[in-house]
Amino acid sequence: MTIQDFYDYCLSKKGVTEHFPFDEDTLVFKVGGKMFALSSLSNWEKGNPGANLKCDPDRALELRAEYEGIDAGYHMSKVHWNTVAINADVPDKLVRELIAHSYDLVFASLTKKIREELQSS
Repeated sequence: MTIQDFYDYCLSKKGVTEHFPFDEDTLVFKVGGKMFALSSLSNWEKGNPGANLKCDPDRALELRAEYEGIDAGYHMSKVHWNTVAINADVPDKLVRELIAHSYDLVFASLTKKIREELQSS
């Protein structure tokens, strides 16, 4: 997966916006003003791409046990976030599924009003 693939897939989700709220390196994707994916651009440039993605706590533990490339979220809640090493032992198809899962979790946590606004836009 390339940075462009990651970027395009995240932005393909309904209502997604991109931000750099922390620094010029950390690309953050949000839906309804809430983060669902973060990635360091310099890590992509160094050949060590990864992303922090929200995850159901039980599934997060299962994924960490199954894949070397999935760890507890770096600088995030270790219960609700995973850091996924892209182009490691985690297949691109699974990375896309985990991005979608993260998006879905955050979308579901939004107020009904915001969800309806995003769906109608």
